[in-house]
Amino acid sequence: MSGIFGVVSQKNCAHYLFYGVDYHSHLGTEYGGMAVLGKDFIRQIHNISQSQFKSKFFEDYHDMEGNKGIGVISDSDEQPIYLSSKFGPFCIVTSGLVENKEELQKILFKNGHSFSEFSRNKVNITELVGKLITQGTSIVDGIEKMFDMIKGSCSLLLLNKDGVYAARDRFGYTPLVVGKKDNDWVVSAESSALTNLGFQAVKGLQPGEIVLFNEKGMV
Repeated sequence: MSGIFGVVSQKNCAHYLFYGVDYHSHLGTEYGGMAVLGKDFIRQIHNISQSQFKSKFFEDYHDMEGNKGIGVISDSDEQPIYLSSKFGPFCIVTSGLVENKEELQKILFKNGHSFSEFSRNKVNITELVGKLITQGTSIVDGIEKMFDMIKGSCSLLLLNKDGVYAARDRFGYTPLVVGKKDNDWVVSAESSALTNLGFQAVKGLQPGEIVLFNEKGMV
């Protein structure tokens, strides 16, 4: 299992993002990653198998500028993945297990897709999920179609110009909790991250639920 965290703020979100992701450090041992969106995407990924998340990202987050972002502590694949799509560019992080990844990879190959990210000589699951989402008519439709296609479970956070999309897997294996402080919003796999950052829990996403956070609040 991986730990995912997202934030939309009225100001630079890098501080919340850095500490929010760090509170998930017990959920993964391979990679850590963060992406923020301001004037453009800024993305950082590091191997944390031999070091702590904080030590790897402490300098990075001071150079990140943007009011919305997502991050992950990953147990296997490098994340966040950046994709340029018909919906515009986006970054995505995931948590879950896709059991039919080879079958889905073949379908995407047949449809003319290629893959650029590999982990242990296998397709990066987060990239696979991102490309499945691009098969839809919209981001939300793409997430729902991805849910229909996979065997297993997948919760995700997707960052683009609209804000941060949060989707909980249909079986409810990975919790996602929404928090609010003033006009800032976060979504987290660990409810303790909300408390530690001074956010009040607003709701837990239901299995299969998809929501969007932006500067106006939760949609």
